[in-house]
Amino acid sequence: MGKIHTYLRLMRPANVVTSIADVLAGIAISGYFLNGNTDYASVLLLCLSTAGLYAGGIVFNDIFDADLDKIERPERAIPSGAVGMREAVILGCILLVIGIVAAFLVGLLSGMIAVAIAAAALLYNKFSKHHSFIGPLNMGICRGLNLWLGLSILSYSFNQWQILGLVPLIYIYSITMISQGEVHGGKISNLYIGGFLYLVVASFILTVARVTDNLLLTLLFLLPFAYMILLPLIAAIEEPIGKNIGKAVKAGVIALILMDAAWAAAFGSLYAAIAIASLLPISIWLSKRFAVT
Repeated sequence: MGKIHTYLRLMRPANVVTSIADVLAGIAISGYFLNGNTDYASVLLLCLSTAGLYAGGIVFNDIFDADLDKIERPERAIPSGAVGMREAVILGCILLVIGIVAAFLVGLLSGMIAVAIAAAALLYNKFSKHHSFIGPLNMGICRGLNLWLGLSILSYSFNQWQILGLVPLIYIYSITMISQGEVHGGKISNLYIGGFLYLVVASFILTVARVTDNLLLTLLFLLPFAYMILLPLIAAIEEPIGKNIGKAVKAGVIALILMDAAWAAAFGSLYAAIAIASLLPISIWLSKRFAVT
């Protein structure tokens, strides 16, 4: 059990839950839950796929950051010696392979998107995270592709709604910008830009909800989402120290679940929205036991 707990520390399970919410939102947007489909094996495989891809990407994040973490975050699994480097590489590879294989079992399109997610995650971890503009953009692409992974369950819906992948891209771009000051404190300008992009995302979802005539239903999830992300961000703007920025980043990551629930509601999938929102207490519970950032 001790070793399993150590592996979970490495994989950031609270974050993995948010990736599952992304995929479920994509499936809801596709209309899959409204078409009387009973093939839930594909839904489960896509959830397994995103969990493997996200967890594997996080493991490789810590692998590539091992030397820096010895100085800045020595409590992490690799620099603390709880997990050896070779052991971490094997674990990360296994998780990525599980994610890719599970997606290909759903279909060729899903498999190709899974490969793209794995490649984008490794590119971010190894290279782009060190660039102030390309890094956040790369991380946003990973989340946009994750929504696509859910959409890919119905190819005709994917062609119609793939543009919505821009929304999680923008949202994660904002969180990644904010997180750049998590260790040593941040720039006020980054925090304001992050807040502006948050409002852009919320406005985009509201616009879609009005078009689909599901505005009131969407607000049930979008208002708590806005409250959850804006409160800690305002505190970080008032005092841009590492601790406050860390709280804003943590809230932004976990609140993804409510954003995904709002997407499902905007497309009329009430039960899917409720199911996605029910992942929030699970992610919060995990976040109190395992690091989010």
